[in-house]
Amino acid sequence: MSSRRFGSQSLVRLLGHWQQPSSRTPLWRQLADALRLLILDGRLALDTRLPGERELAAALTVSRTTVSSALAHLRDAGYLESRHGSGSRIILPDSHAVPTRAAASVALDLSTAALSAGPEIHQAYTHALTAMTQHLSQTGYDQLGLPELRETIAARYCSRGLPTRADEIMVVNGAVSGLALVLRMLTGPGDRVVVDHPTYPLAIAAIQGASCRPVGVALPESGWDTDGFAATLAQTAPRLAYLMPDFHNPTGRCMDVATRQTIADIAAQTRTTLVVDETMVDLWFDAPPPPPLAAFNPQANIITLGSAGKSFWGGLRLGWIRASSRTIATLAQTRDTLDLGSPMLEQLATLWLIEHSDAFLPARRQMLSERRDRCGALMREHFPEWRFHEPQGGLSYWVELPGRVATQFGARAETLGIHLGTGTRFGLSGAFDRYLRMPFSMDSAELENALLRIKPLWTTLNKSDSFLKRGVI
Repeated sequence: MSSRRFGSQSLVRLLGHWQQPSSRTPLWRQLADALRLLILDGRLALDTRLPGERELAAALTVSRTTVSSALAHLRDAGYLESRHGSGSRIILPDSHAVPTRAAASVALDLSTAALSAGPEIHQAYTHALTAMTQHLSQTGYDQLGLPELRETIAARYCSRGLPTRADEIMVVNGAVSGLALVLRMLTGPGDRVVVDHPTYPLAIAAIQGASCRPVGVALPESGWDTDGFAATLAQTAPRLAYLMPDFHNPTGRCMDVATRQTIADIAAQTRTTLVVDETMVDLWFDAPPPPPLAAFNPQANIITLGSAGKSFWGGLRLGWIRASSRTIATLAQTRDTLDLGSPMLEQLATLWLIEHSDAFLPARRQMLSERRDRCGALMREHFPEWRFHEPQGGLSYWVELPGRVATQFGARAETLGIHLGTGTRFGLSGAFDRYLRMPFSMDSAELENALLRIKPLWTTLNKSDSFLKRGVI
């Protein structure tokens, strides 16, 4: 299989503001660190072929020696493979531990917004192992999912104001898997998919992995730009739109009733399919979110994604799709080309967790609320230049920096084994280089230690004479 070639201008946009002229770090090393960050983030995919040295040097307006030295460093570290006349191809170091953000042996990971398992997870699996006995006489294959689980998920939607039957539910292997399945059913290469901008990085990856083109609608200072959304649909005629109205990742905002009605009406009028990701719906602090977006206009074609990952535990790897029974039947046929269903044990565990969620979710929300408040206080104390709004739910802050230095900050932290969620991961073509996503999901003491560790890096970067001149818009 031939490598995909990455265009020089696309790479320049992804790199963002990687140069630190006042830094003592050589320019070639700054470039190497920025490229390595893109590889670890997954924004430069494996087997991607980079532009030639001369072309890249011209695009970056640096010397060819700088580019050559940076690529040589990455080759020596095991991130590139080069052949004469064929350019350089992205690989990973040949080691026992794959150097991704999740697997790298680092002291600090401030890029992941997720909770560890609570005691209820052990209880759920213990119950599931017992309940598994009655299913062992069957094949275990079911593309739609365990009937009891589908009934329970449907009842959950009903209680939230969206009448739902079990035949309108399909159990899948996580919300991203559900999105990939919907994309496989509805889209083809080159189709446009409208997204909030910023949005969830794995949604961007799924859309691009389906050979579709994500089209961003910028989020305003607060809420959603419904006029911009309508205009983008009219101008681009997308196959579908992907939205996250419930404690949006990464901003943490929640779509109000009026906006949900407007968005649903626009979708119905334009006959645009909406894929609504409710991954964060259970993680509210002060008040639960409004009813699901699909409840606001029955004429709109709205497919809703749910997940056990954030509500309960990421290790469950289980989610679901809520759509019309006809759409679910079509998805089942499409799924034939991907897998034969979801694991029985995880379905039984999730069933138990949903049925008992009222016993532990309130305490989980309270813990997250306290961690959010503590994280905000720590950032105001140690990073007074950072601007952020208090999220209404979810797992993280969306932090605005005083300049477009997220890439520089992230690359500098990466060399010390500290992973940051740079804003560019959540945007298209290198956007949001002046933002960080800061999770508050870890224990408050660990979080304080993490923030104190990165404080000297920020202080050094912030003292740069040229940083504000180059960064502030």
